[in-house]
Amino acid sequence: MTHSPTVLITGCSSGFGLETARFFLDKGWNVIATMRTPRKDLLPASDHLRILALDVTDADSIARCIDAAGPIDALVNNAGIGLLAPVEGLNLASAREIFDTNTLGTIAMTQAVLPQFRQRRGGVVVNVTSTVTLKSLPLLAVYTASKAAVNAFTESLALELEPFDVRVRLVLPGRAPGTAFGDNARRLMADPIPDAYVAFRDQVFESVRDTASPMTHALDVAEAVWQAVTDPSAPMRTPAGADAVAVSAAVSKA
Repeated sequence: MTHSPTVLITGCSSGFGLETARFFLDKGWNVIATMRTPRKDLLPASDHLRILALDVTDADSIARCIDAAGPIDALVNNAGIGLLAPVEGLNLASAREIFDTNTLGTIAMTQAVLPQFRQRRGGVVVNVTSTVTLKSLPLLAVYTASKAAVNAFTESLALELEPFDVRVRLVLPGRAPGTAFGDNARRLMADPIPDAYVAFRDQVFESVRDTASPMTHALDVAEAVWQAVTDPSAPMRTPAGADAVAVSAAVSKA
């Protein structure tokens, strides 16, 4: 009997993570889909699927999840939250929440799986960040900083784990209206915004909601993650989505 490899994906309750879980299931992989509040109705019932509770900001939750998951072949760090706000009016507690989830959560999950990957001399870590780390946008300073930190972490970690035959890669999605990013961002925008930024904020919101321009779909991200996990020759950074590919190409030519 052929052994089906196993992938653990964080942040599967919606958007990129949910579509990536579906994609790997369709490819015959064993999928461990994690989310803060598990919901069995989000994915098709399958003997290849397990849904586990996971809060990447909670060390005990991570330990329970990794223990329940058992051996895995790939980790996809997708869990993340958004923040669209001017720095001047930002409560630092909101900034800490962004870094706790997007940056430290990625590091903590990676740290938790490395012993088994190192001992087995095999495994893949794929971290999902954003093309805003390649081309900066307004009102996203803290979010961009949290994802840029993951980029740097990933590229350094890849060098650190190369002697153990563990691969580490990045997937960089573009703009994706309609994902949970916007809901998270609005929740964290409860901080009072300085009057001077209100008109500018509304203008940026309109551009973010624009669906006529090239953008990233969840399936684009799932396909990019699949390539990063399964293709040993995949580049360190894989853009996901038409807009992401365009941004990456423009940066490469600059």
